Amino acid sequence: MEAHAHPSGPFAVGTFSSGDGPRFAGLVRDGRVLDLRTVPDLPGGGATTRGLLERWDDALPLLHAAAESGDGDGAWTPLDGLAVHAPVEPRQILQSGANYRTHVIDLAVAHEPEGGRPAEQVREETAAMMDRRAAEDQPYMFIGLPSSVTGPYDDVVIPSWCEKPDWELELAAVIGRPAYRVSAGEALEHVAAYTIANDLTAREAVFRRDMPEIGTDWLRAKNPPTFTPLGPYLVPSAFVGDPGDLRVTLKLNGDVMQDESTKDMIFDVARLVAYASQTVRLLPGDLVLTGSPAGNGMHWGRLLRDGDVMEGSITGLGAQRNRCVAESADAEEA
Repeated sequence: MEAHAHPSGPFAVGTFSSGDGPRFAGLVRDGRVLDLRTVPDLPGGGATTRGLLERWDDALPLLHAAAESGDGDGAWTPLDGLAVHAPVEPRQILQSGANYRTHVIDLAVAHEPEGGRPAEQVREETAAMMDRRAAEDQPYMFIGLPSSVTGPYDDVVIPSWCEKPDWELELAAVIGRPAYRVSAGEALEHVAAYTIANDLTAREAVFRRDMPEIGTDWLRAKNPPTFTPLGPYLVPSAFVGDPGDLRVTLKLNGDVMQDESTKDMIFDVARLVAYASQTVRLLPGDLVLTGSPAGNGMHWGRLLRDGDVMEGSITGLGAQRNRCVAESADAEEA
């Protein structure tokens, strides 16, 4: 595994299970996991990461102490012996679209009808549009469903109706302190941690051709089960450094498809969280997805197929690996 695929900092937090046992919140350090239910005084008894996030300011010093405790009472378990699940169960997912300059330009060129505007004209007009959006402080955001979330190593199931499944690796900000109508200057104080999300898209479902005046259909395009692999871990924001200078990399069957810095974002994490909070009361454990960089399947002319393997990593946040499987005939009938 590449060096930047390992989580940074002295520890990370995730959700695990052993065999058929219940899921539990765990602290990850040096290839081992501490069951946080064994740590006294943690919010919610240390049972869930969302319980920790609800009182993150209280939990964080206790997590530091637990990480420094060594083997202590012998509650540490080798990571290799555990199942790794999505690190948090969000109540709300706020998603940012068209937030990387190069990605937006590439998509605009790819979607231009045959015989339409020359590619260079599309690029110039799209760049001007993004400059206006940035100046007017108007990110493009929409909502996702928690039921689309799956684990960082789980299979992604491609629905039988989906003809153009595409990948979109993204930095996800995880809310700790509730945020409502906060400023960009305050916003990062409400971000407890960061993680990785792969915000898959059924490209053919994005635009409703039967109702073009209504626009996009994000329900169908973004929210089938397993379309949001999440994790592997929550890495506390203090360990991540500058979220505006992280490398986002996705490999498809070993070939690099996305490899871009978050510097290419039009709106940074603080502006996205602040913007979302003007309308939505953001709650502990909620996710703010920050958009995907250039290098999606539409750009390459190569969309996801049964048997493909996606490997996604972001500097300091670890790595996820998901195999694509076509929906079975039994699932279709159900």
